[in-house]
This record gives sequence, structure tokens and C-alpha cells, in this order.
Amino acid sequence: MSRVIVVTGAGGPAGRAVVGKFAELGDTVIGVDKSGAEGCLAVDLLDRDAVRALAEGVRAEHGRVDGVVHLVGGWRGSKTFADTSLDDWDLLHDLLIRTLQHVSLEFEPLLRASGNGRFAIVSARAASKPTQGGAAYAAAKAAAEAWTLALADALKDTSSAAVVLVVNALVHDEMRAANPDKPYRTFTDVKDLATTIAGLWDEEPAAVNGRRIDLVP
Repeated sequence: MSRVIVVTGAGGPAGRAVVGKFAELGDTVIGVDKSGAEGCLAVDLLDRDAVRALAEGVRAEHGRVDGVVHLVGGWRGSKTFADTSLDDWDLLHDLLIRTLQHVSLEFEPLLRASGNGRFAIVSARAASKPTQGGAAYAAAKAAAEAWTLALADALKDTSSAAVVLVVNALVHDEMRAANPDKPYRTFTDVKDLATTIAGLWDEEPAAVNGRRIDLVP
């Protein structure tokens, strides 16, 4: 039976790769992106009422959710710690934390009811090894990880799981074409990310719940 998968941030390179992978597997994929990118539902994830309406709409149309892949991202940084702008923190808080809070809170009941659900985010090694110029980014990623692991604790007695996938940075074909001489040695290809996410259903929920899976080559 095909799964019902919600992908937020579906309009970006990682989102397109993940949507494509699940579609290739025959799953029903609901892509969500604030921009209203082609094939995506236009939803402002900073608006909790809109996210609640999204979850209710998916429940009404499909009866269940088997996976939520949250790929809303962003980066801001500075040269030194002293140069850190708290405006950057405000932006990253909204992108990396607040959207995650809204999506996870509204979809948790559907995941709890699922017979085999997964919730996944992409984090960065910077969360556990921040640089001085990346204070705001690393702190936001660390908070997002903590929030997701709290969701994992909430799901521990269910048939669903929440997982953190850790990368250094992501790379896609357009980046390689633009910089053909750059090796991207520590970058994770979005296609490999998509394959790993789809593979989360190959293991029992308890085996992956609360895990931080490192994908850095």
C-alpha cells in the first residue's frame, strides 16, 4: 500500500529530490512550500492556523499520514562572534524552529495514529560543533534537534518515529554544474539524502526513533 507523505520545504533542491524519490516509489506525496512552487501547496508555516488547516485537509482527503519530512532551511552567519546580528537569529528562529514547532505539533496526532509513521528533519554538524561566526545558525539547529528528539520521546510508545539526519552541507546537480572543479567532499548529495529518508521505513520504528543519523561522507 502506498504511503501518504508530507514534505515541507518541497520547492527547494532537497525537497524536490525527496518528493521525487517518494513519487518514484509510488507513494502519495503532498509537497508544501511557501512560494507555491510548481506542484506544491502554498502554505505559510509560520501561521499555525494555516498549518492546522493543512493537517486537517490531509486527514480529510487521505485519512492518515505516514510521514512528514520537514526541510525548511536557511543560513545566516558572520565573520566573528562579535559581528553576530540578532536579526539573523530572529530570521533563523522562524525558519528553523518556529516552522518545525507548528508542523510537528499539528501533525503529531496523525503520526501517533499511524501504523508506521516517520518524522524527519535535516540538521547540521554545526549544531554540536559551532563556529564563532555561525552562532545563530548552530544554536537554531541545536534547538531544532532538541525539539525533534522531544517529539521522538512523545512517539516512543507508538508505531511512529522521529529522526534527525545530520549533514555538513547539501549539494545538488545545479551546484556541481556551476562549480565543476569543486570537490564537495564533505557535502551530502540531495539524492543520497532522499534515499536515506525513504529507507527510514525499512527499519522498525523503535530502531530509528530518536536517532541522529550522520550522513557526512
